[in-house]
Amino acid sequence: MTETIHRTVVVGLVWNRRRELLFCKMHPERGVFPGQWGFPGGGIEPGERMKEALRRELREELGIEVEDVEPAFFKDCLHDKIFADGTRKPVYMIFLVFHCTAASDELKLNEELTDYRWMRRDEIGELDQNAETRDTLARLGWLG
Repeated sequence: MTETIHRTVVVGLVWNRRRELLFCKMHPERGVFPGQWGFPGGGIEPGERMKEALRRELREELGIEVEDVEPAFFKDCLHDKIFADGTRKPVYMIFLVFHCTAASDELKLNEELTDYRWMRRDEIGELDQNAETRDTLARLGWLG
């Protein structure tokens, strides 16, 4: 029987100065939502505080700094994750979702992401979004 991994994950609802929301396309062969669009973030490391973890993840994944970091809501889910070596494992995730503002619109993606877009509410329908992203957008009042 495969053991379930437990992760506490910070997620950034990253806004730019034009009030556009950042969407990132996940790597097609790894992660929890391969090849789909979602929000950046990642796991909290031992000894790390929530906001510190979010800032670190956004620096690592996007090469940006953020300000005005404020909690939005939290939620949980269970999904399979595909690891870099191709193995799959169930992961129970607690998502801590934060609003924040990007210090710059210029991003430098790492290997976990393949594309990004700054989008307004009326533009998001064209993206192949994962279920958790759609749920987050519904909570923000952007869907429905």
